[in-house]
Amino acid sequence: MSDQQPSSKSLPTRIRDAVAAVRRSASRRPVPWIAGGLAGVLVLGSGGAVAVAAATMPSRGSAAPTVAASTSSAPVTPRASGTPSATPTPDARAVPADPAGPSALRTCTIDSAASAAGLGDFEGFVMDAATGETLFSRKGTEAAQTGSVMKTLTSATALAVLGGDHRIPTTVTKEADDTIALVGHGDATLSAGNGTVYPGAPTLAQLAQQVKAELGDAPVTTIVADDSYWDDADAWDPTWPETERTIGYQPRVTALMVDGDRANPAAATSPRSTDPVGRAGAAFRTALAAAGVVGAGNAQVVHRATTSSDTIASVSSQPVSTLIGQMIPNSDNTLAEMLARVSSRESGAGGSAASLTGVYQKALAGYGLDPAGIVIRDGSGESASNAVSPAFVAHLMVQVAAGAKGLGVLAESLPVAGVSGTLSSRFKGANAVARGKVHAKTGWIDSANTLGGYIDAADGTRLTFAFYAIGSSRAAALPALDAVTAATYSCGGSLTSS
Repeated sequence: MSDQQPSSKSLPTRIRDAVAAVRRSASRRPVPWIAGGLAGVLVLGSGGAVAVAAATMPSRGSAAPTVAASTSSAPVTPRASGTPSATPTPDARAVPADPAGPSALRTCTIDSAASAAGLGDFEGFVMDAATGETLFSRKGTEAAQTGSVMKTLTSATALAVLGGDHRIPTTVTKEADDTIALVGHGDATLSAGNGTVYPGAPTLAQLAQQVKAELGDAPVTTIVADDSYWDDADAWDPTWPETERTIGYQPRVTALMVDGDRANPAAATSPRSTDPVGRAGAAFRTALAAAGVVGAGNAQVVHRATTSSDTIASVSSQPVSTLIGQMIPNSDNTLAEMLARVSSRESGAGGSAASLTGVYQKALAGYGLDPAGIVIRDGSGESASNAVSPAFVAHLMVQVAAGAKGLGVLAESLPVAGVSGTLSSRFKGANAVARGKVHAKTGWIDSANTLGGYIDAADGTRLTFAFYAIGSSRAAALPALDAVTAATYSCGGSLTSS
């Protein structure tokens, strides 16, 4: 029940009376006006009509009063005259951000291509380079032999440890009056000058000319060939087939050699010797004689460490970044082993093959990767005892594709499907759809064929991947690897493992 009872007058009459009363009051004495006017409120009974009359301050041109009527069951308490109440402010409420758009529906599968017999015991891993999402994994986290895909890890390690601008020196020291030493520090590109597969390589002739300028007419009767920069006791890994040397894919890994110890220095694949250090010493003797060093033509060559630090001549390799650019496209095993051993030696690990796992793990962790569990027997990937998962390679390739921390030189060196390097003649027929879009390192050893890199997919998604075909023949594996890679290109970001 309301505190006031309704009047017997009709509603319009009561409203007119209320307005008139307000105007009479305003004409007798001024009162505070709210927002330039006076509000009068009449409560006309419980549950009855509520009449509100408002009149503006009498002034020239003032608007006519506005009367509003409404019905309400709630009582209304008149406001006291005087200081006006502040206009209520709505509660400040957090406005939700626009909801994220729906995730892309992933319905494209490569299961058929990934089940091809030519892939043998297949391991594969694909991820979205931008989001880090795993799109496909089949035994993808199982560590296995990499073949020459290992060279991408070797490149990343060398860039982390040495830096892209590092150059590898070869020096000559002077011992006794008639003895000089040729001292290697791991530059396999040092050239005898009869052609080279490493354009821009330093030469023995450059060293010999410096020696002649330093010695003048002093004779040389002994030439020391020094490869003690690392111990050559593990120059040949026992898991490497000896045919890798005799056919010409791999030399013994010593800190001193010329032309990668190739019999034909101008041929990438050329038989290697059993004594690269002795061959280098003999080639230096020839260069000294050609430069006019007295007695050099008949000097004896001995294999030992130098006893002197008196350097009288020096040359340096091209920068590590250039060496990577020469190694990756054509999968040069010699440069891979050199970069691996030099990285170990310069990091303080001694340069042995046994040190490589620890050296690589530390260097690769610097790219934000988790290298726990990888096993590195060599820098080239020749050993079937290397063990790296496809998932690790794919994660490394995210950094490579982004050019992180100097890895852009590796990205630029990767073979391109149907265009360059060891992929120039690959991706034919139906697989040609991915030509120019797959940037990847190939791998081939007797027990595995591999491929790892990044793909600029058909839908614009950048994917990183690694595929291992283990136990199948090369003739069967290569087209099968191309097919599963081309299928991945076509699926792009819609790829699913199911």
